[in-house]
Amino acid sequence: MSVKRFCNGVTRRSFLQIGAASVFGLGLNLPTILEASERASRVSGGSTRDVSFIFLFLHGGLSTIDTWDMKPEAPAEFRGEFRQRQTNVNGIQVCEHLPRSSQQMDKFSLVRSFRHHNSDHGAADHYMFTGYFPGAGFNPSLTPNNQRPCFGSVIARKLGPRRGVPPYVALPKLHPSGGPAYLGSPVAPFVIDADPNAPNFSVPDIVPPPTLAADRLDRRRELLRQLDRYQQSVEREANQNARTVSDFQREAFNLMVSPEARRAFDLQAEPARLRDEYGRNTLGQSCLMARRLVEAGVRCVTIDHSNWDTHDNNFATLRRELLPALDNGIAALFRDLADRGRLDSTLVLITGEFGRTPRINNNAGRDHWGPAFTIALGGGGIRGGRVVGASDRRAERPAADPRGPEDLAATIYHLLGIDAREDFYTPEGRPVPIVTGGRVMRELV
Repeated sequence: MSVKRFCNGVTRRSFLQIGAASVFGLGLNLPTILEASERASRVSGGSTRDVSFIFLFLHGGLSTIDTWDMKPEAPAEFRGEFRQRQTNVNGIQVCEHLPRSSQQMDKFSLVRSFRHHNSDHGAADHYMFTGYFPGAGFNPSLTPNNQRPCFGSVIARKLGPRRGVPPYVALPKLHPSGGPAYLGSPVAPFVIDADPNAPNFSVPDIVPPPTLAADRLDRRRELLRQLDRYQQSVEREANQNARTVSDFQREAFNLMVSPEARRAFDLQAEPARLRDEYGRNTLGQSCLMARRLVEAGVRCVTIDHSNWDTHDNNFATLRRELLPALDNGIAALFRDLADRGRLDSTLVLITGEFGRTPRINNNAGRDHWGPAFTIALGGGGIRGGRVVGASDRRAERPAADPRGPEDLAATIYHLLGIDAREDFYTPEGRPVPIVTGGRVMRELV
């Protein structure tokens, strides 16, 4: 079996092997996350809004000229092979290979004048995950490659955990730009690091393997209790008010065996019909898992889905593999959130790091293109069924009112009740605004 690579030589498998411990060198597990999250929440200050965030990142770069911003009047070498179809919102058309999500268009909106000034993996990823373009010394071949904290870590820092679950979860793997940067381990993500579509899928540190019998879990609980007894007596004398590491270990153990947590992380509990609706593939089941996690109280879920880097055979790959999974996944997610009454309290962002070149290359593919592409936003206070801005007649540049990653970051934080003008402080004591220069996209709010 051939191993697919991004154009920078990184394989899909190498990304699947990235976990919290390997990326950050911190050996993070659930007790560590719970302890650190509580520390972060004590300094967060809280928020008046209670909105969750699902970030579906199409790693490699979705060809938006072939999906959300088609140019049927452009010359053949630009417009491509696909045709448009009408959505359920009058006047908005998208690709013919998005039949199901086109009927959910009233629940999300498109920003067709989006752009930034970089067309390289790594730097563009960082820009879209943080709202900051990386500065001098940035090396995309290193992990983690985020100089600034990503959305999930900022959200975890400012809002803290809810209902005993980690505030920030990454699946099915951790993107290298999806870390806390100088904010450190307290707001690092809990990484599921497993494919939700796998037959033997389980969540490390939370859902025990099916082969681990209940009596073995009881014995482990008793052993933990005995080992803690002496430590607890010493710590009570030292500090009556301090929570100990063993407290968080016990909390993590209780979370792992609690019926509520197991239900939240157990996709097998979903009806087969609903799992089929989302799509029996990594993207679809990740979207379903994200919905379950925000229901359980997780504030931010990042889905890093590969491989949208369609330099070769763009149209065949989109038609046969990528678009069916995307169409089913996002259509089911928006419908499911709406039917459960959770769309207004769940912000969903769908984007890659950039778009694809308007001109088709000699391999029937499209290359990297940051100067113009489209992003999708829905729920969480976003008005559905809208198109903001437009690209020019060949989708080469925004026609007017360009928007960029800083504006996206400002909009996300505004909707979650976070003051984007607030400063964080680097380890050197230097103040850094959460967002610099971004404008909230008021047309959507």
